[in-house]
Amino acid sequence: MTTFTPDTAGTGKGRMPTLYIPHGAGPCFFMDWNPAHAWDNMAAFLKGIEASLPQKPKAIVLVSGHWLEPHFSVTGHPRPELIYDYYGFPAHTYELKYPAPGAPDLAAELVDLLGQQKLSAAVDEARGFDHGVFIPMKLMFPAADIPVIQLSLRNDLDPGAHLDAGRAIAALRDQGVLIVGSGMSFHNMRGYGDTRYTPLSAEFDAWLTTAVESEPEQRYALLQNWTQAPHARDCHPPRAEEHLLPLMVVAGAAGADSGRKVYSEEIMKTTISAFRFE
Repeated sequence: MTTFTPDTAGTGKGRMPTLYIPHGAGPCFFMDWNPAHAWDNMAAFLKGIEASLPQKPKAIVLVSGHWLEPHFSVTGHPRPELIYDYYGFPAHTYELKYPAPGAPDLAAELVDLLGQQKLSAAVDEARGFDHGVFIPMKLMFPAADIPVIQLSLRNDLDPGAHLDAGRAIAALRDQGVLIVGSGMSFHNMRGYGDTRYTPLSAEFDAWLTTAVESEPEQRYALLQNWTQAPHARDCHPPRAEEHLLPLMVVAGAAGADSGRKVYSEEIMKTTISAFRFE
């Protein structure tokens, strides 16, 4: 079993930022695509994250848009398996490996922190890593030598609850834990590749960037009411906003820190962005 050893230096150099990243389309970074270089810039962004951090993370808490439960759940297996939850892709993409250890002790701490804020949570000792975890992690931390735990979304998709969940676990940043939200800032399957969505996604992205870069109190209010943004439901249809909700967790964990856009490009005729708080 891997034991999580927190950074005891406190705030300062050991404090980690929080990140909201895109994880692409299925195993897109590890297969041929048409057009051939569609995902190159996103892959380069993800590969550059490790070098941009103040130090190597002691552990990683990752929230993926591909795990929803009635209450917040946390992976507790010491050696999580991979869940190949994508379909119709080349056979070799179902043989990808990411043998990062889990961190059962950190999982227990996470559940306790959520519980202290009256957010029901539990450890799932059987759950593995879905592709929203292992696909971007293979690019971000290819050595797979950092303990990783996955935090689920809550299936009511309440933005306020996810902002509060981030606030509840924010103290982990001072222990050298990197908190990552993995999703897509535009995620309407009907919209990808459709030029009618190009201006809609760009306008929503501009609103989202303004929200992230606002003062913390205003940022919280804007993100809590994200459905009021222009073209919000064109970019994230009703009951399908699970790829946006990881942003709420990392924004909540940001506390009073500033947010900024750190990556953006047009892919499949839609604007996709990443954000960082520190």
